[in-house]
Amino acid sequence: MKATKHQGYSLLWLAMLACACQSQAADNTKADAQAEETTSQAVAAATSPAAEASAGALPVDGAKSDIERIQVLSSRGLISFVSASASKSNVPVVETPVSVSVLTEKRITDLGAETLQDALGYVAGVYNGPYGMDSRGDWSQIRSVAPVSYLDGLQLLFGNYNNARPNPYLLQQVEILKGPSSVLFGQGSTGGIVNMVTKQPTAARSNEIWAQLGNYQRKQLAGDFTGAFDEDANVLYRLTALVRDANSQTEHVADDAFFVAPSVSFYVTDNTRLTLLTYFQDNHTGSSTQFFPHEGTLLPAKYGQIPSERFVSEPGWDRYDTRQHSVTLKLEHEFESGLQLNWAARQMDSSAEYRTLYAWPPKFQDNKRELLRSVYLSDASASAFTTDLQLHGEFDTGALTHRVTVGADYQDVVTDNDSAYLSGQGGLIDVYQPVYGQISLPGDEVIRDNPSASQRQLGLYLQDSMRWNDWVLSLGLRHDSLDVKNTAGIKTSPSATTARAGLMYAFSGGISPYVSYSESFNPIAGVSKSGEVYKPREGQQWEGGIKYQPEGTEHLITLAGYRIVESNRVTQDTPDAMSQLGEVEIRGIELEAQLEWEHWDLYGSYAYSDSEIKVTDKLYEQGARLAAMPDNMLSVWATYRPDNWLPGLKMGLGYRYVGQTSDGSVDVLLPDGSYAHRALQTDSYQMWDMMLGYEWESWDLTLNLDNLSDRTVITSCLARGDCFYGQQRQITANVKYRF
Repeated sequence: MKATKHQGYSLLWLAMLACACQSQAADNTKADAQAEETTSQAVAAATSPAAEASAGALPVDGAKSDIERIQVLSSRGLISFVSASASKSNVPVVETPVSVSVLTEKRITDLGAETLQDALGYVAGVYNGPYGMDSRGDWSQIRSVAPVSYLDGLQLLFGNYNNARPNPYLLQQVEILKGPSSVLFGQGSTGGIVNMVTKQPTAARSNEIWAQLGNYQRKQLAGDFTGAFDEDANVLYRLTALVRDANSQTEHVADDAFFVAPSVSFYVTDNTRLTLLTYFQDNHTGSSTQFFPHEGTLLPAKYGQIPSERFVSEPGWDRYDTRQHSVTLKLEHEFESGLQLNWAARQMDSSAEYRTLYAWPPKFQDNKRELLRSVYLSDASASAFTTDLQLHGEFDTGALTHRVTVGADYQDVVTDNDSAYLSGQGGLIDVYQPVYGQISLPGDEVIRDNPSASQRQLGLYLQDSMRWNDWVLSLGLRHDSLDVKNTAGIKTSPSATTARAGLMYAFSGGISPYVSYSESFNPIAGVSKSGEVYKPREGQQWEGGIKYQPEGTEHLITLAGYRIVESNRVTQDTPDAMSQLGEVEIRGIELEAQLEWEHWDLYGSYAYSDSEIKVTDKLYEQGARLAAMPDNMLSVWATYRPDNWLPGLKMGLGYRYVGQTSDGSVDVLLPDGSYAHRALQTDSYQMWDMMLGYEWESWDLTLNLDNLSDRTVITSCLARGDCFYGQQRQITANVKYRF
């Protein structure tokens, strides 16, 4: 692993040097002149975002025509007024009758987000890190349900623990679409989707080198370089790369990462752009999540609380090492008639080597010091080909103006997980004074060669956003056909037709109330304990709300209330067994405000969430709230840039309140008055985050602190017996040089 780190640093330095030399040689090219002019025009246009968004056209870099991805930003780049994930088109957020939040690259940087999970911490209705600090992946709950992850509009993750964690430095934007979204994206959860948008090549030359130091022996070096190869800006390039050598807050668990992402764009004609995105990632970490028991975390224990940094696996053996690479091809073409064709296709391959010991069941032995460990070994992989073809058009039929998107997407995915689960064979460990190396660990020979699972999906969809005077009517319809072969060798061919409809009225003054209905479905691989194939999970949502963009400002305020009914939900009973519930009802309210003034900007949100399990085969779940979702969440992040008296200074302060979470159960009282089961709730908690920085000429110096008071919190506990610790204080010092 050390060799891999050193090779990563060497490769990154060479890449930075090559890009620096190339960019210096191109200082006076025609491409730079075009880029500077375009950038100034874009900033000027963004000062009137409402008018620009209504016009619906602001290219990312403006080098050629409007065929490039729409990205209308506020003057500081903190607020995005267009989200492609909401309608797969350039319909402005204020004209979209569904809830959507957008995090720009600038916003993610201000928050000091080291992971995607960090970036989601201030979004209304999103609970980031419900299962604590986990170096293996990014977890969140949107409206009480885990979302589906997408990258550039194509599904990213398939299966579990077979992929590398994406790095936010690769991204220019993160779009959170809340509620059922199958009408455009096919299979997905009722909670919504998180669509990550990667950085694209631009004609505007931009180069950045970033060095970072932090606690837990964190050392990181990164670079991002983009520009044009030729004077006419017909060929654009981008290279983004990062290497990290770090530990984590959990003892004996590393958090090392390396990725490199070269990309190139060709203007075949003035109206045709072809982009090739490549990506390679290699991460080395382990089991930072320990599945500690209720006793010793949420409940009192004889020997006190279990330390949050405690490691219950075996050093040197425990690992979660992942490797992932992908090639994406994107074609954008604008016809003379105004129709626009977008096509994207990606081949992604990933693998993970997972070795761990953990307490299962999570319960103290009689001495109240030791946990009995189980062993899990896994060699998992995923190979996914995904593609999406879209045709966009705008036309009038009488008094109606139509923005139409028609498309087809296809997935061909194969997942494989060769594994071994050895219940109770990991030996005992004292969590207060652990002694490692006392057991004989199994080798790879115990891993069982499981059959692979495959899935093919074809979806056809149609979306029409119609406007008549101040009325906006949005209609969408989609049909999906699947062929699924699960690990048990059972073949199924489910299909689904889903719909979405929304109505909005735009009052003068920027207030737009709306109401919408949407559906989702999500096929579930595998079979139940009784050997039956799982039914696809289905969801329906009614939502009503108000979107408000005060005239003459860059503010964006949204208020939404919703009711979701989800059926055929699957829950994990044990590590190797799941059961399928009948029905869950989820209700909630979300308020989000993004405000910008001359020197201040503010990102605030509030969310109330309530849920009820209506039908279940477990008595202790009947009528319970869904687990790992707070009843109330409140967050505010404010940034001050006093350009009038001290240009370059920037100060940010964030506050997060997280309410109680349920363990997903209710009390069960026996006839004699005793309890067969007692439900648990986590305590509410508060956290403060801070940013302090200074920008001078080409230099950007920033200090970020997350969980400023280093408060130990429990993010959730589950009825099965385990609890999860949240992130302790994270400190990073950053130096960026731009040229």
